[in-house]
This record gives sequence, C-alpha cells and structure tokens, in this order.
Amino acid sequence: MIRVALVDDHPVVRFGVRSLVDGQDDLTVVGEAADAHSAEQLVAAVHPDVVLMDLNLGPGPGGAEATARLRALPEPPYVLILTTYDTEADIMGAIDAGASGYLLKDAPPEDLFRAIRGTARGETVLAPVVAARLVRRTGPTLTEREVEILGLLATGKSNREMAKRLYVSEATVKSHLQHIYTKLEVETRVAAVARAIEQRIIRAVS
Repeated sequence: MIRVALVDDHPVVRFGVRSLVDGQDDLTVVGEAADAHSAEQLVAAVHPDVVLMDLNLGPGPGGAEATARLRALPEPPYVLILTTYDTEADIMGAIDAGASGYLLKDAPPEDLFRAIRGTARGETVLAPVVAARLVRRTGPTLTEREVEILGLLATGKSNREMAKRLYVSEATVKSHLQHIYTKLEVETRVAAVARAIEQRIIRAVS
C-alpha cells in the first residue's frame, strides 16, 4: 500500500483528491496539511511514501520551500507537485527543491494515479506539457537571479527597490537587466516582462 499525504491550502481540493486516491486499492491518504509548517509536522508523524504538494499555499512559505524542507528531513518522503502553475520558474524551482515529479491539476485521474505510483518507485514523473516545456528550452538560459528580477519587474519595482530587496547594488541590478534584455532579445523593461510571460518563464501578475 502506498501511503500518500496531501498538502494544499484549499479544503475542497484536498477532499476531491482524497476521494480519488482512496478509491484505488493500492493507494491510501494518511493525512492532510494546508501549509508548510503543518506539512512538516504531518510527515514527521505519519511518514508517508509520497507527498502531493501544491505550489500556492497561501500566506507563508510556498510549495517549493515546503518541498525543500521535507526533503531535508532524516527520512524524506518523495514529493510530487500537483499544481495549476506551469511556468519555467515554478517548474525549475520545484525540481531544484527536490520534487520527484510535476503534475498539473487538470490531469486525468489515471495520470495522477500513475504519477503517484511512479513517484513511490523513485521515478521522475513529469506531465507531458511540463516535459515539453523543459525540452523546448532553447538559447541562453536565464539564471535564477535573472528570473527573480523578472518577477520583480512584473510587479513594477524600480531598480532601487529591486536592489534593496535583493541586497545588491543598483549597478548589479542594471547589469542583470542588460543580460536579461540580451537573452530575451528585447530592449525595454515592459518588453522583457511581456516576453517572459509569453514564454512561460514567469507568471502574469493578477
């Protein structure tokens, strides 16, 4: 029996996923959590084989940070991301944090079940659209800091505000921006943000 824990800040989503998973003979949900802190407590208490992790956990640490915390435990569970986000920043952030797989919430139930079973066997499981996005990565790759700066640009932060937020000089921010413009083949801040959203590097700000 594969023991599964759910981490999602929406009770209705957890209820739906639990109903699906518990309907399988070889899968069982052993606990639920709504945030990173309670996820750590849950995993320490019930020791699941697989954690289904959303990326947006409301206020506080997100799913990528929660994944890193769980993977740092003495007996870490495998973590399978189950989310609505498919940007490069989200995908790479989750994988870098130690997630074994990445699945989107619009996946058919059978894909979810296969992903859980594969994750429990230690396999890397990626939704087709996620795998395709990683394969299509061409040209110069943006660094983690450059993606972070793009995210701040999308919220309208000035160079001074970004420098203060990132604990670097304004000159360093300007240097990063020039590298971003070159890699995205744009000339302005607005164009950089638009291109990054178009290429699914960052999310559009709602």
